[in-house]
Amino acid sequence: MGSKRTIITLPQEDKEWLEEYSKAHMLSVAQAICKGVRKLRETEGLQSYRALVEKTRGVWKQGDGLRYQVKSRSEWDRK
Repeated sequence: MGSKRTIITLPQEDKEWLEEYSKAHMLSVAQAICKGVRKLRETEGLQSYRALVEKTRGVWKQGDGLRYQVKSRSEWDRK
């Protein structure tokens, strides 16, 4: 899979921290950002979402959940 160039805007304080981090770890700023994105994906990304879905699968035991949801939300439109 290829890479895609992205322009980001950071507060000055974060930019300076990122530059210092990169120097200390002998990484380019781009490499440090990629590392951070990978870490974020591991901890809060789609995998966490999927795990939560699996953990809560089957919790609703009161019939057709979609039917209940549609009925409940239809009440929002009533005036």
